[in-house]
Amino acid sequence: MKEAAERLNTSERFPRRLIEERRITFVHIGRNVRIPEAALDAFVAAGVVPAITLDGYDYGRAA
Repeated sequence: MKEAAERLNTSERFPRRLIEERRITFVHIGRNVRIPEAALDAFVAAGVVPAITLDGYDYGRAA
């Protein structure tokens, strides 16, 4: 959890909540829980919002 939290730049509680809500892929190894690096990468990629470009922007003029 600590490494996942550091990678996401959050508290340790956040990755635990992601697991509890089944919002990220994880693996049980005995009593331990692991989050694969690929799952962290996919989670971050899914949350990326593209930048706004000004191509085609009408600057508030009526159409």
